[in-house]
Amino acid sequence: MKLKGLRWYIVSLVAVATVINYIDRGALGFLWPEISKDLGLTKADYAIILNVFTFAYAFGQTLFGRIFDWIGTRLGFVVSIVVWSFATMLHAFAVGLTTFAIFRGLLGVSEAGNWPGATKANAEWFPIKERALAQGIFNSGAAIGGIVSGPIIAYLFFVLESWQAVFIIVGILGLLWLIPWLVVCKSSPDGHPWLGEKEREYILTGQKNTDTNSEADYAPNSREILTRKESWGVIMASFFLDPIWWLFVGWLPLYLAETYGFGVVEIGQYAWVPYVGAMLGAWFGGLLAQNRIGAGWTVNKTRKFIIGLGGLIMLISLLITVKASSPLMAVLLMAAILFGFQTVVGNIQTLPSDFYSGKSVATLAGFAGTAAKLAVVGLNFLIPIITIDSYAPAFVVGAALAILTVLSVWILCGHIQPLKPISDK
Repeated sequence: MKLKGLRWYIVSLVAVATVINYIDRGALGFLWPEISKDLGLTKADYAIILNVFTFAYAFGQTLFGRIFDWIGTRLGFVVSIVVWSFATMLHAFAVGLTTFAIFRGLLGVSEAGNWPGATKANAEWFPIKERALAQGIFNSGAAIGGIVSGPIIAYLFFVLESWQAVFIIVGILGLLWLIPWLVVCKSSPDGHPWLGEKEREYILTGQKNTDTNSEADYAPNSREILTRKESWGVIMASFFLDPIWWLFVGWLPLYLAETYGFGVVEIGQYAWVPYVGAMLGAWFGGLLAQNRIGAGWTVNKTRKFIIGLGGLIMLISLLITVKASSPLMAVLLMAAILFGFQTVVGNIQTLPSDFYSGKSVATLAGFAGTAAKLAVVGLNFLIPIITIDSYAPAFVVGAALAILTVLSVWILCGHIQPLKPISDK
């Protein structure tokens, strides 16, 4: 049996996993008004729980980067999603700060695998000219997860009248995802029995960067990866960019609750709006990259132009959000911010496969993910301090981070093309 367009089925399944990932992680924020009331927890407790998750997530990025390069994409996703699904269900048994922190830490480590895994799947299954689009489809899963998680959590809570039951139900979703994944993703492209020879050749031959004569087979170890300034360009860009996303993933429900007095249902009615912008940005960034490379632009020019464009959109929108006058205006501006974010992030996430190949791609993606989550930890400690009177200072910080993201790529990444071993330079 041959399945035409198999690579698109693979990336679609990864995108669905990402939707589930965001439903699972988002449940805590949406349910927090009820959880805090039942268990007597505070905003400071929420920040602690969020940072335990983020620390664990940072560690998990590097851990799972190595795991995916060790056991492969297929089994790597199985390990990641099984653990995070059970971790989500364990939240139903939390009785206070300590147990929430423990279960949240387990969730953070395991959910982290989704990102280096997606980067590796992208590098394996797509030619260079389609990678930004494939990454955009994957990233749209995060946006769609953000869109549907609020209404789903609010509906489940309304029907079940129990935050504990909500955690159980959403945790089961990941286990159900394993069924189509294990059926469809049997191996990598070079040996998959359902992949037609024409598509196999298209994928494998398209993984060489035509901007250079390099065979794109440079796969250094971790130590050598960290000696290259291009790697640090990827790491620093991720470090500065990721807190912008997490400003909304982690704090949007509390922003709406504190600024406008919203409860669980009202939060669910508004909190999905920014993620529509994120979904559109993910598609836009990927399609624009594919269009420009198809028009003859180099990978270097394409990546830098799109990252700069998305950074400008974020910068302007974040500064305007400081003066948002209503909840509707605020979430519409946030939609523009996340549109710019997703335009940028898909192209940054393809950089590891632009520079390296083989068993170095997920490793660099893991390093970048760890750095990004450590930056988010700093943001989470900062938010309760700078948002006592309003969230405006947080948006100003986000604007500065947008500038630093673009500069990291433009300055440190040099000419974006497959690197050669240092001894060959």
